[in-house]
Amino acid sequence: MKAVVLAAGKGTRLRPLTEDKPKGMVEVAGKPILTHCFEQLIDLGAEELLVVVGYKKQVIINHFEDEFEGVPITYAHQREQKGLAHALLTVEEHIDDDFMLMLGDNIFETNLQDVINRQQEARADAAFLVEEVPWEEASRYGVCDTNKYGEIIEVVEKPDDPPSNLVMTGFYTFTPAIFHACHLVQPSNRGEYEISDAIDLLLHSGRTIDAIRMDGWRNDIGYPEDRDEAERRLQGEVDTELAADVITVSDSE
Repeated sequence: MKAVVLAAGKGTRLRPLTEDKPKGMVEVAGKPILTHCFEQLIDLGAEELLVVVGYKKQVIINHFEDEFEGVPITYAHQREQKGLAHALLTVEEHIDDDFMLMLGDNIFETNLQDVINRQQEARADAAFLVEEVPWEEASRYGVCDTNKYGEIIEVVEKPDDPPSNLVMTGFYTFTPAIFHACHLVQPSNRGEYEISDAIDLLLHSGRTIDAIRMDGWRNDIGYPEDRDEAERRLQGEVDTELAADVITVSDSE
């Protein structure tokens, strides 16, 4: 699979951390958010990284150049930030098979492989990771509305009155059918072409869409405090691993 990473945003809510860099280059636990993304996608088998850049794109390009850990990087430029569906269309010419999509402002420590497995097993046109968040936070995300059987029947982007607190998390797999849906999407009330609207079009056209509940954690790095929380979580895992190593060495002695 190829992997698309959306990293064109300005990160205005992250200022002053993004005054001189795009938000994907904000460091979490000593390395840019995009480095975390690339490492995970390569672990999932990504054979090429397609990175959509925009705001201060040269910072990203100069840092990573044309490959990461031996995996080639292709850059696509989103000249205007008009939403995630609009960003995704910038890589359409490079995609001819199933692919992964990751938002380049998220840190994941969870079951991403399950999303890939589910889409392939079900031969679905899309699969994505979802989680339950506090109700007061749901309006920050693409929210999933479900029927009485728990099946997703609609996806709504950043609604003022969320129909549920089950939200999309920023990791997806798609067939190329998503591009046709992205072309059909109309601007939302925010004036953007939303990926949630494209997924909703697939749903209503009878396409198979699967959602997998998250088993672990992720941080959407939207505000400086989100970066701090992700660092605490990652540092906690590092500390736990180090403690386990020490115990193992002591036992062997």
